Amino acid sequence: MKRARSALLSALLLSAPLAQAAAGDAIASEQSWPRIRKERIQKLLPQAMARANVDAWVVFCRENDNDPLAIHVGGENAGGTAAFLFLRQGDTVRALALSPASEATALKEVAPVDEVVALERGTDLYAQVATRLAAAKPARIAINASTSVTVADGLSSSQRAALEKALPPALRKKLVSSEDVVSEWLSVKLPEEVDILRKAAALTARLEIEAYATVVPGQTRDADVARFLKKRMAELGVGDAWAPDQNPNVNSGPLRGHSHATERVIQPGDFIQTDFGIRVGNMWVTDIQRFAYVLAPGQTQPPKEALEKWEKSKRGSRVVLAAMKPGVSGWDVDKAQRVWNEQAGSVPMTMFGTGHPVGYWAHDVGPALSGGLKEKPKQGAATRPLRAGQVFAFDGYFAWHDGGPDVLRVLSVEEMAVVTDTGAEYLIPPQEELVLIPSPGPGQSRPVTPAR
Repeated sequence: MKRARSALLSALLLSAPLAQAAAGDAIASEQSWPRIRKERIQKLLPQAMARANVDAWVVFCRENDNDPLAIHVGGENAGGTAAFLFLRQGDTVRALALSPASEATALKEVAPVDEVVALERGTDLYAQVATRLAAAKPARIAINASTSVTVADGLSSSQRAALEKALPPALRKKLVSSEDVVSEWLSVKLPEEVDILRKAAALTARLEIEAYATVVPGQTRDADVARFLKKRMAELGVGDAWAPDQNPNVNSGPLRGHSHATERVIQPGDFIQTDFGIRVGNMWVTDIQRFAYVLAPGQTQPPKEALEKWEKSKRGSRVVLAAMKPGVSGWDVDKAQRVWNEQAGSVPMTMFGTGHPVGYWAHDVGPALSGGLKEKPKQGAATRPLRAGQVFAFDGYFAWHDGGPDVLRVLSVEEMAVVTDTGAEYLIPPQEELVLIPSPGPGQSRPVTPAR
C-alpha cells in the first residue's frame, strides 16, 4: 500500500506545470546543428568509413526531391544539383562540395566541408565528380542506393545513370551501397548529442506524467490525453518525433500497435499506455512510454495480478539493459528479452522487436534489437554490433490474452539508453512504479489539473 501511495504522490508532484518557455530551444537550438554536424564529419565519419571499408562517399543534393541525408552533409538548401564528396585519407576525411556557382558563395558560409568548388552554368557535374574520384584512387565508392536502409537510398535512378555514364569502367565496378557507412556514422552520437537527448527524454517523460494528472476515470478519453500533450508541446516549442497524427499514441484498451489515440473512455481497471516523442532543435527526437493504472473507487493499489504483470514487464527492460554492451549484436539483445518472456509466461511477441536506435528519427539507423525468435537466424540490421555512443529506445514486454485469443493486451515499458564503453545506461531514471489514477467514489469528484 505504501508503494502505491508513493507512486501516486510522485505522479502528482511531477504534474506541476512546466515553465511556459520554449523548452525545446533551451535544450537545443537549431543554431547548434551546423557546428555539431561539422564535428560529426571530422570526428565520426572517418571511423565509420573505415568500419564500412569505404574510401569515398558521394551524395547528390537538389531542390524539391532532396536526398534524405542532405541536412547531414550540408545540402539541405540545394537548388541546382550539387555533389558532396567525402574522401578518406588515413584517419581523416577530406570533404568537398561541387556546387552551381550561383549557390557556391552561400554554401561556403554554411556547409561543413573543407572546400566548395563553384561550377559555372553548363558544366557537367557528373564528369567533375568522376575526375575527382579518379584522382583519389578509391578501392570502394559508396553511393546512396540501398534496399535495407531507407535513408541511404536517396540516389535517384536518373542520377545513378548519369554517374555511371561519367565513370570509367574501372571506377564503375567500385560502386557499393552506402548503407554500412551511413549506419555506422549516424548511429553513433557525440557526447553533446547524448546530453541533448538526455534532457529531451526528461522533458518527454515529465509531460507524460503531467498528462496523467488530468485523467478522470469514466470521463476522460484517450484522445483527450493526446490533445493535452499536443497543447503542451505547442506551449513549450517542441515538435513531433514521428507522424503528428500518431504522436502521442495513448491507448487504454487492447493492443493497437503504432496508431492514433481514439475516443475510448478510460475506465477503472485500465492500464494506460502513452507512447510519446518530441523533437528538439528541429533535429533530435525521443521515444518513451509511461504507464498508468486506473484504480477502482476505494482502491489504493492495483490488484495483485496487475502488479505482477507490471513487474514482469519492468524486469524485461532491465534484462535488455544488462544485455546491451559494445560488440554484441542487436539479435543477442533481443534474444535476452525473449528468453525472459518465456520464463515470465508472456504471450510471445512475434510482431515487434525489442527496440531500435533513436536520435535523428524515432526509428533511427543502426543495429536493430530484433530477430531473436528461435527459428530465425541472425540477419539484416540485427547482425550489426552495438557501439559506444549509440542511443536506443527499447521495450520490456509482457503480453497476455484478455478475455479471448483475439484480444491481446501488452505492457511495453519503453525506455531510452545509451551504450557506453562498458555496457549501457538509461538516459533518465526508468519508470519504477505505475502512475496510479484514483477513481472518485459516489458523490465525490477528483481534483484535476486543467488542460491549458
